[in-house]
Amino acid sequence: MFHAVQSNVLLVLGALAFGLELYALADAARRRPDAFVAAGKRTKQFWTILLAVAAAIGFVVLFSPLNMFGLLAVVASAVYVTDVRPALEAVQGNRGTMGPYGPW
Repeated sequence: MFHAVQSNVLLVLGALAFGLELYALADAARRRPDAFVAAGKRTKQFWTILLAVAAAIGFVVLFSPLNMFGLLAVVASAVYVTDVRPALEAVQGNRGTMGPYGPW
């Protein structure tokens, strides 16, 4: 019984990690290439390739996400979502943390 619970927890973690990797890849793919340079980050091609590899690894290690490659894929996606994406939002003038009447 414990093994079944443990397998389900790993599957949920793998699915969440894979979702994060797909989200980061989709977000990077829809951004303008010049925004990456203007934000002082690496190029769009670099981030798209890195996140595509991370998503592929995430798919392969879906049932065992706690190995070294799975963790590296999650770290790459997390760096994009927490560092690169907010910088791109600021450069592109998107409303990021704005409410309907101004900043929160």
